Amino acid sequence: MATYISQEELKDIRNRTAKPLMWVGIVGMVMLFAGMTSAYIVRQAEGNWLYFDLPDTFYVSTAVIMISSMTMLLAQYAIKKDNTTLTTVMLLATLVLGFVFAMLQFQAWGELVDTGVFFAGRESNASGSFLYVLTGLHLAHLAGGLFALIFTSVKSILKKYSAEDHVGIGVAATYWHFLDILWVYLLLFLVFIR
Repeated sequence: MATYISQEELKDIRNRTAKPLMWVGIVGMVMLFAGMTSAYIVRQAEGNWLYFDLPDTFYVSTAVIMISSMTMLLAQYAIKKDNTTLTTVMLLATLVLGFVFAMLQFQAWGELVDTGVFFAGRESNASGSFLYVLTGLHLAHLAGGLFALIFTSVKSILKKYSAEDHVGIGVAATYWHFLDILWVYLLLFLVFIR
């Protein structure tokens, strides 16, 4: 005899599994970036390493992503107070800041090319290639965060969240804050491990 799960039970299962699954994904990303930064250090020790200054745009993008974490915190606070309008505004602000961060990353890459730091080719160096890979991997993971923000923003506009039911915002926020911390780590790594 088949057992059927009600919509309410299915929703409860999703809510209970969402955060643990997010943490499993985050652990995987930590391992990826730990491996990449370790490879950076090993390759740097081999020599033939080009030293260059990071574009100032990376520092501007750092400020942008940190502000976006604050707007996400405000969205989390607002939904817990059942202020759905402020929640939506803060989610949309976080989304816009996320896109600004992404645009600044592309701008920084353009500045690197202008100064002779290339990803590949005859004039490339491992140090530049590693920088593009590390920042590119972060940007790829940021794309997932932007997708999550679009999804939660639409649900917020449609008034699908409340003080009692806001797991989706919490999961998106956890991921977004992780991306913020990861970027700060990568920037500090690139500044000090030279």
